[in-house]
Amino acid sequence: MTRSHSPACFDAPGDEQHQRIVDAIHDHGWSEQDNFIPPSLTLALALECAALATAGTLTLAHVSQGAARSLQPDVRGDQIQWLEAGQSEARDRYLAIMEMLRIALNRGLFLGLEEYESHFAYYAPGASYLQHRDQFRDDDSRTVSVIVYLNADWLPEDGGALRLHPEGLSTQDISPVGSRIAVFLSADMVHEVLPATRDRMSLAGWFRRRP
Repeated sequence: MTRSHSPACFDAPGDEQHQRIVDAIHDHGWSEQDNFIPPSLTLALALECAALATAGTLTLAHVSQGAARSLQPDVRGDQIQWLEAGQSEARDRYLAIMEMLRIALNRGLFLGLEEYESHFAYYAPGASYLQHRDQFRDDDSRTVSVIVYLNADWLPEDGGALRLHPEGLSTQDISPVGSRIAVFLSADMVHEVLPATRDRMSLAGWFRRRP
C-alpha cells in the first residue's frame, strides 16, 4: 500500500481536469477523462507491464468473499503486480499524479481519502472480470476506484470495455484507450471487464479512508 507522495514538476493533470472528475463524481458517481496522464508516461508504464507479463512475474488475482480469498479464473482473469514507491521512475511519477488527484477529490468532495493502493492489471486475450463492486463487505475503506489504461492504438472492435452498471440507468461502456482514466465510487458502482481480442493493460487502484 502506498501512502502520500509529494507532487512532482512534470506534465500532469491540471485543476480543470481534476474539477471535471470531481463534478462528474458528484453528479452521477463516475467519470471518464481522456489524456489524463502524458503519452510518454503511458508508454513507459505499458512497457513495464508488458515486460512483467513476458517474464511471468505477474500473479493471478484473487477473488475476495468476506475474509476468504480464492483463485477463480472463470470469475476474474487478470494478472497483477502491486505498486510501491521506488520501484521505477515511471511508477513514482504515476503515484505523484494520483496524490494530486487524492488532494483534489478531498478538496471537492470531502471524502477523507488518506492513502492509495494500486496494481498493474494485465488481461490476456479472452480474460474478463464478472460483475462486482470494489468495496469489501467487511471493510469499507476503499472509497474511490481509479483505472488508468495503458493500451496504444486501441480500437472498439478490440473489445475489453469497462462496463459500468449505474443504479437506475443504462450501462456505460468505457473503452480501455491509452491515457484514459475511469473513476467511480467503490461502494456504489457495479462493474465488469469484458473480454478483449488482444492484451489489455491498465493500472487499477483505490483511494482509501480509515475503516
